Amino acid sequence: MLETETSSSFVETALDRISQTPRLWNILRWIVEAGFRGERAVIQRELHPWRDIGRRMFLDFGCGTGEFADSFPSDYYLGVDLSPIYVRFAGQNSARRSFAVADGAMLSLANASFDAALVLGVLHHLPDEVARAAMNELHRVLRPGAMALVIEDVPPPDIWNIAGHVMHWLDRGGFIRNEADYRAIFGDGFTIIRSYPMRSGICDYSVYVLKRETL
Repeated sequence: MLETETSSSFVETALDRISQTPRLWNILRWIVEAGFRGERAVIQRELHPWRDIGRRMFLDFGCGTGEFADSFPSDYYLGVDLSPIYVRFAGQNSARRSFAVADGAMLSLANASFDAALVLGVLHHLPDEVARAAMNELHRVLRPGAMALVIEDVPPPDIWNIAGHVMHWLDRGGFIRNEADYRAIFGDGFTIIRSYPMRSGICDYSVYVLKRETL
């Protein structure tokens, strides 16, 4: 038992160190998630970023290293993240796109200033109270009727996805929830238009397409 716990601690420490080097973290994620093809396809299908260019503003809520910034028109995109290291890396590697360091529960952004938002792999890092506060803040900065695309980690449903179960075990997010718990986090400010499972490489996600309601 002690040997297993020591091995687990070693791997988690190694992952933490890799995560502090954005380029290495991106490479690792790119490998295990098969080039992010699953996420990119969902973004294009649900948010249609290249439709009506110039008429919609997009918020990447928890943008991390800016991996998905190029999925959106350059002048109509803002990525925010709590990590200065990731935001700096994103700004250096995503031409003509804007990024800012920000606490998702206290954004210094105007009310109703965005038409759509991407929330990808954010909520499973946050305890319930903080996650609800972040969704409330997202509701504030989105315009009534705006769409929010939430893609969140879930436990692998396929028992034979051994690699996926290992990644789930090693995931740095301590609050991976089931579908009912994620729905409870969204609150009354959003209506779920549709939801479905998605596999990206060996990683399993739940996809939620939300509509911002007027409250």
